[in-house]
Amino acid sequence: MSDITWEEPFCGEGASCFRLGTDQDGNGYVAVAGSEETYLLDSREALRQMILDIKAGKADHLL
Repeated sequence: MSDITWEEPFCGEGASCFRLGTDQDGNGYVAVAGSEETYLLDSREALRQMILDIKAGKADHLL
C-alpha cells in the first residue's frame, strides 16, 4: 500500500476535524483528524459518510 500524504485538517468550532489525503497512485482519502489510520477511500461510501457527518453537524465548517 502506498503512503498517504495528508493535508492540514479542516476544523470548525466544537466539530470534528477532517483531513484529506492522496497517495502516489492518485487515490483520495478522507479521515477524521487524529484517526488517520481509520480512513475512507475516495468513493461513493466516502462521499456518503461525509454528507452524513455534515448533516450531523460534525463538519458544518465545510459548507
